[in-house]
Amino acid sequence: MSDKTLYSYTGLFDTPDEIIKAANQVAKDGYKKFDVHTPYPVHGMDKAMKLGSSPLGYVALVLGLGGALLALGIIYFMVVVDYPVIIGGKPYFAFPAFVPILFEVTVLLASVGTVAAMLFFLFKFPNNAHPLHDTDYLKATSCDKYGISIQAEDAKFDEAGISGYFESLGAKSITPIYLDNEEINTKHKVLEPKFIGFLVVVFIIVSGATYISLNKLMIIPPFSWMMEQEKVVPQESFSVFKNERGMQQPVQGTVARGLIPYAFKGKPEEAGKFLVNPLVPTKDILAEGKNKFEVFCSPCHGNLGEGDSRLRGHFPNPPSLHSEKVRQWTDGRIYHVITDGQNVMPGYTSQMTREERWATVLYIRALQRSQNAKESDLL
Repeated sequence: MSDKTLYSYTGLFDTPDEIIKAANQVAKDGYKKFDVHTPYPVHGMDKAMKLGSSPLGYVALVLGLGGALLALGIIYFMVVVDYPVIIGGKPYFAFPAFVPILFEVTVLLASVGTVAAMLFFLFKFPNNAHPLHDTDYLKATSCDKYGISIQAEDAKFDEAGISGYFESLGAKSITPIYLDNEEINTKHKVLEPKFIGFLVVVFIIVSGATYISLNKLMIIPPFSWMMEQEKVVPQESFSVFKNERGMQQPVQGTVARGLIPYAFKGKPEEAGKFLVNPLVPTKDILAEGKNKFEVFCSPCHGNLGEGDSRLRGHFPNPPSLHSEKVRQWTDGRIYHVITDGQNVMPGYTSQMTREERWATVLYIRALQRSQNAKESDLL
């Protein structure tokens, strides 16, 4: 055993109270290079070991601030120098809009960079050899025991008296741990050809699988269903129909589900006689009628229905809605014109629902009364 390099001495304890007391005593006696191993986190262990703050917090701070400054510089270059665009009257560098991006980049670099620093610098990844691995001590502390390992590098370590010191702490199964040849050589292996080759192989496999999946696999049936959908695209040709048009008129005589056919098509007088407005002129219904009137009717009839078209002669001006003839029409007669059309005016059944057309009729009545008020209306 004397030709081997000693790494540490270890001792096992049976209860959490024993390990807390022992860790506190080891730290109190001035040992610095020691560690505690337990099968689960033991509350108060950090305080008992008198552990300082981890350097990873400073690494996360530096990487986070670096990510925020990097993102800020890139955004500033893009929106101020490279491609300045005024959006909604805002300045080129509208800082509040970029805060979510800055936050995401800050968190991303801080988290990923901290993990990378922990793996490659503190743990010296891909080095994975450790003297405690596969020892009976670590197997016991991974199950139901609690242990302390004091390294031989510690300034207070005394190989001759360390066993007695563990006995004074109440430790059981006190064993030395020795280094093997791989553990003695602590040179970082991140630049070894074997590890670099492993990274290259992983890169090739992942890149190849990604390329094949996105550029080959996804266009092979049945995976191509998202790309090649059997559907009719508006305003494009469709070979199923004889006229090869994607947009077709409804089949004559058919009725869409949920649609009540208009019984007075081409019969304005009968519509005026038998149709009755089912809506009551409430504030909300009049507001709905006003909205539809201004969208569909006002371009030709004008905002007040006086026939003062805004189309500047590109379409024949309609008659005023305030003429004696129109004011004498019933609600059903006006509804018929909106539904079936009249002269060059088309019907609006496809643009307005039944209720919206009746609401428009009520708003037209309100316009007629406002523009042709009687003395009794003013009282």
